[in-house]
Amino acid sequence: MVARKFLVRHDDSDFAVDYDTDDGLEVFKFQLFSLTSIPPDEQKILGSDDDRAVLDDSDLVSISERLRLVSVNGQVKKEQDLGGHGAEMEKSDEELARMLQEEEDALMFQQFDREEEIERRIRPYISQVLMYEDANRQESARRSVPVEKLEEKALVSLAKEGNFKPTQSEQDHAFLLQLLFWFKQSFRWVNAPPCDDCGSETINNRMGIPLRSESDYGASQVELYRCNACSKITRFPRYNDPLKLLETRRGRCGEWANCFTLYCRAFGYESRLILDFTDHVWTECFSPMLGRWMHLDPCEGIYDNPLLYEKGWKKKLDYIIAIAKDGVFDVTKRYTRNWPEVLSRRNIAPEPILSSTLSKLRRECRQNFTSQLVAELEKRDRNEEELERNFLSKDDISVSLPGRQSGDKEWRISRSEFGQDEHCSLSSSSCPVRKCIDEHVTKIYNAFYPVISLFVERSFSKHRAVEVLQNFRCSLVDLKNSPFRTRRISVNAVSNGAQSDFHQMLPSFDQLLDALSLKSELNDNGRIDIYLAADPVKTSMALPVMFHALDDVIHNINICNKLDKYSLSWPLLKLNRICSGLVLASGEELPFGIVKSAFDGTRLSKWEEPNGAKGCWMMYKVLDDQQYELVAYELMSANDAPERDPKDWILEGSGDGGSSWHILDEQTSQLFENRFERKAYNITSRGFLANVFRFRFLTVRDAQATSRFQIGSVDLYASS
Repeated sequence: MVARKFLVRHDDSDFAVDYDTDDGLEVFKFQLFSLTSIPPDEQKILGSDDDRAVLDDSDLVSISERLRLVSVNGQVKKEQDLGGHGAEMEKSDEELARMLQEEEDALMFQQFDREEEIERRIRPYISQVLMYEDANRQESARRSVPVEKLEEKALVSLAKEGNFKPTQSEQDHAFLLQLLFWFKQSFRWVNAPPCDDCGSETINNRMGIPLRSESDYGASQVELYRCNACSKITRFPRYNDPLKLLETRRGRCGEWANCFTLYCRAFGYESRLILDFTDHVWTECFSPMLGRWMHLDPCEGIYDNPLLYEKGWKKKLDYIIAIAKDGVFDVTKRYTRNWPEVLSRRNIAPEPILSSTLSKLRRECRQNFTSQLVAELEKRDRNEEELERNFLSKDDISVSLPGRQSGDKEWRISRSEFGQDEHCSLSSSSCPVRKCIDEHVTKIYNAFYPVISLFVERSFSKHRAVEVLQNFRCSLVDLKNSPFRTRRISVNAVSNGAQSDFHQMLPSFDQLLDALSLKSELNDNGRIDIYLAADPVKTSMALPVMFHALDDVIHNINICNKLDKYSLSWPLLKLNRICSGLVLASGEELPFGIVKSAFDGTRLSKWEEPNGAKGCWMMYKVLDDQQYELVAYELMSANDAPERDPKDWILEGSGDGGSSWHILDEQTSQLFENRFERKAYNITSRGFLANVFRFRFLTVRDAQATSRFQIGSVDLYASS
């Protein structure tokens, strides 16, 4: 590939043109067509220095960077004009003026038609985005969102990265992502609506005329569907008013982007609707944390991946326009890695006409703004234009972008948006080293020791011990359901049976409460208060781990013969779990299947390797290069897809940071019979000290059925 910059002169204008030799002369001519309106077959390209003609691709590699463009038709016409000069002089001045006026009128009408076509496509959306500024619509949107729950998830997501004291911009960014994920789960895609009468499947019948109640909310189109069972007709109005969409919560990409952009504005994010002329719509929000606009596709639940459409969906993009309350902008360059090819498809209007039309629409949007605000916006426009001039999205070859996921398969294939692989997903084959924020997991596991020891000391039966733990669990459920910033519950200190046992044993639960950043005390009313002792986010992050650890302990108590001193061992007691290390993997699913998810102590996540069915690896480096003797480890199956479970693997240790390896354990033909099933393995090769551990997973349960590997959790245990 050779990239060159040419300065092309045509008439009295100079045009800067970027050229990539991989694209060839044909694409270069289309670029010139977009700038000058001279069709490729009428172009004559010459070197400015020597009038050397550009005839093929090789000429553009060797010729000087200053070129001259002439129109073949224009040149012929000029020669004809010179040859017939005597006859032309005989024409009256009036006739000549008339001919010139006709030519000028033809050019003007042609330009007007092109401007009109651009405006026809964009103008309806300008009115639409103004609805997002309506206070009543914004309030209705906010009322429908579980704000505190999303704020908690946002703060926990930051804490899992080790950020327990985020800035406001970091919090806002994290909340926006949680809003995107929540919206993806709460809004419904419609291929064909179910029958209003019997709920059966329907098939498209025809278009209908909107009812008054439908057109009041912007439904200019209504699709009619006939039920396959009862033959009744179901109406599917294509509402444009996001207020109505807050109620129906269904639609296709237009409705999804429309409603989601309202949500973004309702929470104060600077937002704009993105119109793709090849028939898709999504959202952009300005992220102060990133210092730039960020792509968000609510239909796909994908963010900050602008190459999704060109690289993943294989779309042939042409025009991508951002529409906001304060203007209209061409943002196509952000969504392509091959601008010359995209430019060759932009044939609605020459680039100068497009630019002037967008500028006119921008001025209209701002006509009622104060002069000070207009000046600020124009300064921002200039900065953005400067960035756009040389901006092209960077293609990270290690990241796999999926084809379209929203809509049924046949529809996606018909639109050529299916991508290369039905099972392709957003993933990376070049993972960063990730820090495990999991000290709370180890503290929780260790904290069960005093509780189980007391069960044995007091000769509790298995049933009685389980009842005590279940009472503790119920108290934590009540605590979890209280507001996360002020979590507090009060339990009766005087009770019977298992509750009485729990209250009497409460001091032995202090270590567990401490692992949850909680504490307890007896209040003046004789009740026991359990409440926050530190940062509420630490409690929010630890509670899911505690619930799953409790379930696991209860399961292990139920399957043991009886509770006695011989029970005080692994795997009922999981002491000395290694934590806070660095982990690296051969590949991972983004954003929810990253490798450190295997160390977070919950069933809510997993490590997923999209290409790991026939071999993948993960490497764990111990904090501060400490040396540990590994005595045991546990693996837990993930939530679904048993064919992806590990079947054969080798566990190795290294005492020199990974330069040499020692085999610690090998397993073959392992079978996880249930989801979330834990399998415990003892290390028989004892005495080896290591600061790095590596799993080499050789194959999955059914490598013929999947290309993927997944594991729910990995826990490593050291000698005491």
